[in-house]
Amino acid sequence: MRLALRPRSGCLVLCLCLSVLTLLLQSLWVPLEMTRDEPAGRSPEEEGQRGLGMRRLALRLEALSSQVQRLTGERDISQPARDHLSLLLQSLKQDQEGLVRLIERELKRMAQKLDQLSRHHHHHHHQSHTPPPHEDHRPHTGLVTECEVPMDPVYPVCAEKVEFLRARWQSDPCYAFYGVDGTTCSILTYLSQIEDFCPPRPGRNHSAPPWHQKPHSSTEKAELRTTLSPLYKMISNNKGPAVKFIRSRVERMSERWIQAGLRMRQSTNKTDSPQMTVLLYPGALAGGAGQRFEAMVERGGPLGELVQWADLGACLTILGHNLTLSTSQHYLHSLIGAAPGRGSCPIQRPLTFDLIYTDYHGLAHLQGAMGLAFLHYQCRFRILDSFGTEPAFNLGDYARSRGYKTLWGSWGLHPLQYMTMFPHTPDNSFLGFVSEEEEVRKEVREEELEANLYRKDKIAVVYGKQDYMWQGKAGYVEVISEELETHATVYQPPGHVTTLPSFIINHGLLTQEHFLHLLRKAKVFVGLGFPYEGPAPIEAIALGCVFLQPRFDPPHSSDNSDFYKGKPTTRQISSQHPYAEDFIGKPYVWTVDVANRTDVREAVRAILRTEVKPFTPREFTCEGMLERVHAYITRQNFCSVSLPTWPPEGTLRVHLGPLGQSCAGVCRRSSLVCEPALFHHVNSPAAFTRLGLGCSSMGQEVNHLFPAYSPWGRHCRLQQEPLLFSCAGSDASQRRLCPCRAHLPGQVALCPDCL
Repeated sequence: MRLALRPRSGCLVLCLCLSVLTLLLQSLWVPLEMTRDEPAGRSPEEEGQRGLGMRRLALRLEALSSQVQRLTGERDISQPARDHLSLLLQSLKQDQEGLVRLIERELKRMAQKLDQLSRHHHHHHHQSHTPPPHEDHRPHTGLVTECEVPMDPVYPVCAEKVEFLRARWQSDPCYAFYGVDGTTCSILTYLSQIEDFCPPRPGRNHSAPPWHQKPHSSTEKAELRTTLSPLYKMISNNKGPAVKFIRSRVERMSERWIQAGLRMRQSTNKTDSPQMTVLLYPGALAGGAGQRFEAMVERGGPLGELVQWADLGACLTILGHNLTLSTSQHYLHSLIGAAPGRGSCPIQRPLTFDLIYTDYHGLAHLQGAMGLAFLHYQCRFRILDSFGTEPAFNLGDYARSRGYKTLWGSWGLHPLQYMTMFPHTPDNSFLGFVSEEEEVRKEVREEELEANLYRKDKIAVVYGKQDYMWQGKAGYVEVISEELETHATVYQPPGHVTTLPSFIINHGLLTQEHFLHLLRKAKVFVGLGFPYEGPAPIEAIALGCVFLQPRFDPPHSSDNSDFYKGKPTTRQISSQHPYAEDFIGKPYVWTVDVANRTDVREAVRAILRTEVKPFTPREFTCEGMLERVHAYITRQNFCSVSLPTWPPEGTLRVHLGPLGQSCAGVCRRSSLVCEPALFHHVNSPAAFTRLGLGCSSMGQEVNHLFPAYSPWGRHCRLQQEPLLFSCAGSDASQRRLCPCRAHLPGQVALCPDCL
């Protein structure tokens, strides 16, 4: 029987036949270059579109069938052609099933042959060579001659992982280090003994991977020390200008730390804590980023982070913990037992550190060296994060879907694992630092102390060590210079022509000792608007200076500030130093409109009429930092699956916020602080009832604003994802349920019943 096809229909059928043949050939040919030089550490899910030919063949045949179905439905195809296409579609479906079975049998036969050839090759290779130096780390494959990929529901991704490693085992030398040689047997052994994605090999019992096993925990108790010698020894093993700054600061403040430790030992509220093995890894000082940071240190670059690292090291040493410091990626790899290669494989042994303090750079270095072990041990990490990370930026999928994706967030840690320089982000833990005022004050002889301590010259020192910070501020500084002799400490490279106003007395870049000495004589410390939230204003106030700073209207944020753009925070910065403005305030801190010369002049004259004494909030003293860090180490446990019990529930003060306000703001307006660890107590229907709210509906969603109440419709919403409990965030249609608590005077991080 002959069919009269239209020319267009005949061409379509011919093209379809040719497409089938071409696709079959393409599907059975996988170019060699696709199996090598791939980025290390990608999962099979990420590589799914580049899978083996068998999977592509099935998908393409299915697509071809869909194309034939669409053609069958076209109106301009005659009935005979339509019948012919229907027969072709039926034939394609039968061929699809047959081809899949045929190719599966053929691939299985080829894999078995390759396994036999590979084992034969490796048998002769190992007879003629000495054993590899790391052979003890390689899983043993036993005497199995053929290896079938098991289909075990307890290990649902085993087959997928095997496919991935068949194509990618040469992408990272760590696989060969662990004994993978491309054979199915070696891959299955690796996936069962090292990564735990496949069931145990025949003849072997199931056991946790070597890096998963718990090491013997120390039973030693942390005893307060009266020396910083262990810290000096540790620092001496590291070099560079940044480490030199850290050591210099520790030496200057050593006597204060020791005295604070002695006072803490005499206190009655100290509880015993186990001695921790702690790694300090400032990733900003390692690798390429470290070279750039080191170069800035000697040119007036940011020192706030180094201040924190120095004080953290001293604090942990006095508290009696065992520290290791690394500023090298190579040394980091040896400390954590990283497998040689590009970081796709887990570490070789259990992590020996109870805590790892690092930063965002260091977090990336750890992830690139630990493989699967990174997720297993991430509860032990503490991230020094000056400007804070809000929960909405912390979960990758949520951040991407809600527009909170930045370069810095999406690590999925507990938000309290991030540790800030100031208590501006209650979702994070406030680490802080220590002001240096006492060391300088001690230089004054006892008999002259009372007479000289509060005596000030008519001097202003401007806060800004680099030229660009002064741009656009000439008029503001000129008004100040009319009342006060104005000094600067701006870095001037050799041969550089200064752009500073002629009335400025510039000392150049000073050592910390000389800078503090200058502040002790000055009446006013002048902020230019940048840098934001640094330690220098706190130290100036501690030396009896008044801090004069610009007001920001509108507030600075990621919407209008290049500095905050990309940072994982929605904070609105109303002045150069919000902590100084909100927690200290007048007479120590004056915030002015720098564009209003009258406002600036009146503020300076009022400051000159006011005598202020040196002032340091307790949280920026050695005792305050020891108290706070000790509480974190003994009370915070992010490795536990249990609900947090610290701070205790008795400290909770529940507030229902107005529409459009964050919990951080709601609590602050009541002279309280938002406590994210208490959110689980208000995330229940009973909490709405206790507040007298009648709910027409009660739902649970993944949303960083919940729990919350919507008056329109009386909808009550609970939080489904605990990592999204957030003090930050507001919405004009939601009234948030806020867990507030009181805090100790001068110690925002701790409540009266927290110790």
